Amino acid sequence: MVRGYLILETGEIFEGNLAGSHFETAGEVVFNTGMTGYQEMMTDPSYAGQILVFCYPLIGNYGVNADDHESMRVSARGIVTGEICGGPSFYKSESTALSFLEKSGVPCLTDVDTRALVKTIRRQGTVRGIITTDPNAEVPCWDGDEFLVAKVSTDRPETHGSGLLHIALMDFGYKKSILQYLLDRHCKVTVVPFDFSAKQMEEIDPDGVVFSNGPGDPVRLLEWLPEIKKISAAYPVLGICLGHQLLALAYGAKTKKLPFGHRGGNHPVKDLRTGKVFMTAQNHGYVVDEASLSSSEMELVFKNVNDGTVEGCAHPHLPIATVQFHPEAHPGPQDSEYIFEQFLQQVQQRAGVMSYAIK
Repeated sequence: MVRGYLILETGEIFEGNLAGSHFETAGEVVFNTGMTGYQEMMTDPSYAGQILVFCYPLIGNYGVNADDHESMRVSARGIVTGEICGGPSFYKSESTALSFLEKSGVPCLTDVDTRALVKTIRRQGTVRGIITTDPNAEVPCWDGDEFLVAKVSTDRPETHGSGLLHIALMDFGYKKSILQYLLDRHCKVTVVPFDFSAKQMEEIDPDGVVFSNGPGDPVRLLEWLPEIKKISAAYPVLGICLGHQLLALAYGAKTKKLPFGHRGGNHPVKDLRTGKVFMTAQNHGYVVDEASLSSSEMELVFKNVNDGTVEGCAHPHLPIATVQFHPEAHPGPQDSEYIFEQFLQQVQQRAGVMSYAIK
């Protein structure tokens, strides 16, 4: 290991030891509060363009295995930890987290005071930074033009599994766990590019559509909102994370950036229809602006208990449900898994398929 530094655009410098690939990388610096699931986080496409800071110190202690990837590669540009284990203990472990990052070409800055770093991010708001071996390096200027969704989305339709229900998964940077959940419920799933048109969707003739999670600012996809609205008006729809934001935008709402985002597996969300509160897994930096919902076609359904932000919406007349959190919960609590079941029941009713098809 060599001495390395995380330099923030606000001027703060955090020292550590640089492992993995020894080269500079820059991006938005964000933190996750989860105690487990570091492998899923590192491979979650929603972290594209970001430097991921782990709050929990025991990173790498159960190694890495082929089953728990959320995508084919590490999506985060860099990793920052307080500790990272070089000798994992777990029967499924196939390699160490460090060797996995090294093979992926992603630098890891460890032995960092992540407690102080997270406090700085919370005080300053989400900031950009650079991981480097040069303590005098400058954070590159950012013009905001990077379009991350196009980098993580598939470029052609791909069909998985078989079943009586056919689900189209709009890929804005989907997690494998979303696909796997649908396959486990005996659905045929066609993953389609983020810019798939309503006409193309009609040609593959799905019974329902899931708009996936993904990285970046939803406003970068404004030109595709008319197609998103056409698709969502034609099928039962579930929007997750970025998909939720895009559907809200398509129906007249607005979005805004949070000071430092929601990333972790312990976010309490209240279902306003039932009054029930459940714990959720989240990973996002933008939210739907609640004030804008009054002039939109969408209605508020879920709310964050901690800060009162919008966590989900529904259309009053169309079978459209959206959630800011992750019902597939990998990693995280499975309290909100019922969201998928409700969606599949709507799909089933439209398709006229017997209930045993999704059990």
